[in-house]
Amino acid sequence: TATNADPTTSATETTETSTSFSDLGLQNPPISLFGKGHGTAGFSSSAKALFGGKGANLAEMSSIGLSVPPGFTITTECCDGYCNRWNSALPSSVWEEVKASLVSIEEGTGCEFGKAENPLLLSVRSGAAISMPGMMDTVLNLGMNDEVCEGLAKKSGNERFAWDSYRRFLEMFGNVVLEIPRSAFEEEIDDVKYEKNVYEDSDLSTEDLKEVVARFKSVYEEADLSFPQDAYEQLSLAIGAVFNGWMGARAIKYREVENIRNLLGTAVNVQAMVFGNMGDTSGTGVCFTRDPNNGENELFGEFLVNAQGEDVVAGVRTPRPISELETEMPEVYKEFKSNTDILEKHYGDMQDIEFTIQEGQLYMLQTRTGKRGGEAAVKIAVDLVEQGFVTKEESIAKVLPEHLDQLLHPRFSDVESTEYSESVVAKGLPASPGAAVGRLAFTNEKVVENKENGIPSILVRDETSPDDVEGMYAAEGILTARGGMTSHAAVVARGWGRPCICGCQSLSVDEEAGEMTVTLDDGTQKSYKEGDFLSLNGNTGEVLSGKQLVAPPAITGNLKTFMEWVDEIRDMDVLANADTPNDAKEARKNGANGIGLCRTEHMFFQPERISKVRQLILGDDEQQTAALEELLVFQRTDFEGIFKEMDGVPVTIRLLDPPLHEFLPSLEDEEILSALAGELGSSVDELVEQIKGQQEVNPMLGLRGCRLGITKPAVIEMQTRAVIEAALNAIEAGVDAKPDIMVPLVGKVEEFRTQAALIRSVAAKVFEERGKTCEFKVGTMIEIPRAALTSHKIAEEADFFSFGSNDLTQMTFGYSRDDVGTFLPTYLENGILLDDPFVTIDTEGVGELIKMTVKNGREVKPSLKIGVCGEHGGDPRSVEFFSNEAGLTYVSCSPFRVPIARLAAAQAVVGRN
Repeated sequence: TATNADPTTSATETTETSTSFSDLGLQNPPISLFGKGHGTAGFSSSAKALFGGKGANLAEMSSIGLSVPPGFTITTECCDGYCNRWNSALPSSVWEEVKASLVSIEEGTGCEFGKAENPLLLSVRSGAAISMPGMMDTVLNLGMNDEVCEGLAKKSGNERFAWDSYRRFLEMFGNVVLEIPRSAFEEEIDDVKYEKNVYEDSDLSTEDLKEVVARFKSVYEEADLSFPQDAYEQLSLAIGAVFNGWMGARAIKYREVENIRNLLGTAVNVQAMVFGNMGDTSGTGVCFTRDPNNGENELFGEFLVNAQGEDVVAGVRTPRPISELETEMPEVYKEFKSNTDILEKHYGDMQDIEFTIQEGQLYMLQTRTGKRGGEAAVKIAVDLVEQGFVTKEESIAKVLPEHLDQLLHPRFSDVESTEYSESVVAKGLPASPGAAVGRLAFTNEKVVENKENGIPSILVRDETSPDDVEGMYAAEGILTARGGMTSHAAVVARGWGRPCICGCQSLSVDEEAGEMTVTLDDGTQKSYKEGDFLSLNGNTGEVLSGKQLVAPPAITGNLKTFMEWVDEIRDMDVLANADTPNDAKEARKNGANGIGLCRTEHMFFQPERISKVRQLILGDDEQQTAALEELLVFQRTDFEGIFKEMDGVPVTIRLLDPPLHEFLPSLEDEEILSALAGELGSSVDELVEQIKGQQEVNPMLGLRGCRLGITKPAVIEMQTRAVIEAALNAIEAGVDAKPDIMVPLVGKVEEFRTQAALIRSVAAKVFEERGKTCEFKVGTMIEIPRAALTSHKIAEEADFFSFGSNDLTQMTFGYSRDDVGTFLPTYLENGILLDDPFVTIDTEGVGELIKMTVKNGREVKPSLKIGVCGEHGGDPRSVEFFSNEAGLTYVSCSPFRVPIARLAAAQAVVGRN
């Protein structure tokens, strides 16, 4: 290894070929150059996999002629080696490549690394293939030491700039590389500012900064660490810190939340520093080419004069809007605006750009596809098509399921009301849109604890840091006193769809005391403690006392246009699981092509109905007959309402499925037991014995589904009559009713044959009574592995199949979905399972059963309709499998997930093509 390389060793061009690195497990050279005269990496997915998004895009910007400071990228393969094979150290051959690449930077800048006379300083940044903003590490001004600081002051003629750069490097290196808490440095600089009676870092004089540097060095000493004066040692340690950051807790948590997998690691980008802190003609900023909140086609960003990049994103100073750059530095703004147009056209998407201005010269430091909220994602996708940048198919891929999820969340119901306006206590920057209501929490731990207890939280911080990722994810919304629209809190919140308000300057946060104080417009103050309710309007930046009312969203405008494109492209129907007319209405409003699962048992849980079900289970023959007659009326009325809402599309009605004991009262509920005993004409003691007699050792595998229908055929006769009579009534009323009757829990074809015969005989009897007929289908759920294995036999009898993927997963794994929580977290943590199989379909096991069923069933009936109606029907990754690998006709999910399933089905087609 070369962690203690001789700083006087001259870097030479390497003579080793890529073959020599194969011994290290590398398939490619470890380093790629970028900057003027370089940049052939391209921005393909393969380039990003190897060089990370940042490295690939730096090379791409270089290749199209933008002003990019020279540098090089150490590949993600090296990160994989560093973390897994090289004992957390760079092999000497890779280190020699690093030193040789430094020569290229020196030649491009005319400066020398580690030399005081004409010093070259570097930035060292992470960059994975998929953007993870704020989750990994950056070190700026690397190469700085006592001698270099003096040399930089002399070369630049700006002593303050040199000492400012030195204090920044001491803090970043100490925090990122040596893991000294950032707060230790912040306390020292805050003390100096207090002593000098200044508010901003930029107000500190040269002598003040020298004092800060001295105090920062003492922070190292207090931590029993020494600051390395050797520039090459600094570089080696910083590269290692970036690689180690890939396996840091916050990066792992972010990948878990974002479902980021199968990446080798992060690349390391080593780049010549350009300085935004050289005075009033210098600055730094972050800018989106479109507004990431609402998608408007205008620059959205911020900058700071006389500052470095971390000042903007860390929220240390509240920056200025990018529009003011036009008056501050008109020529720079003109060039910057031209560059943003070039980049957006080149990449065909909204870009997130970092830039620095050094003494009037603009440098582009990074571009990446910008993270955006749901409203912005849809508008940008529509606008890019209408502006001719992308096709409809390409635009479909730019909107994530989470974006639609955000749009389908409630918003505050009446922002124009007096009650609403009187509740506003503060206003900050609207950093991430949406409405959030929750109890105040000031720590990650409290937010997570609240989440586990079902309590919604608003995370309140003076400013967030990447260490807050767990709390930010668990929170309903985020509120910070400092930071701008491009701060860490804002970027992460937008990506996760969390409403966020930043830079609320009237807010004072005491995290230790668990209290925040708001200074109102009249100068008075109002305090809030942990646990108090607060509401955030991320669209306007308004902070409101108490719990505000929210209203449901609607599919209109750009979303309506976008969803019309989605429906043009997808080739799989999306149905809904709906059990009531209201559910059906919601499903139709969200674009459902029908009902894939109507759970008839859910119609029985209303108080006046469940008593009749109990009478059916526990009563004598006469009482059972009377109960069935009343339940027939209830069910027929409900089915008529559902058929009306689903006029012209199929309604799949599953016959009674759960064990009957689920309808029985608790033996602890004396009041209900007494009332039920009275209705049945028995004593409470006799009733208790009856209920005990109904209990089963393993009810999920007991008397339920078709077994219940076979042993109690009167129930199936009643339900079939209700369906057919309701369909005939609806047709008479002008509704195009299309009933499909589904038999649950079939394991043998003989079970289905028995039930289907009963259903068809009842239908025939109703047709004879009414003198009218209607079309209907009889199919079955495939939720027992044996049914999948014998699907060719069942297909001969059934009109359609529908996978009950919840039970099929349960029985294939042998996991009880009610008890899986006792071991699932351990399985996920240890990599035994990569996903919760009850959320995302297990393609290796359950998925193979599904594919086999489809193949065997359609060999018997080529046009057999086959769908899925479990929870997996609304999971985007599962939908892709059902569409592209299993070849299903439809998926069915909850009414509120229908738009997401529609998008996933369209994206599956785009991916397939």
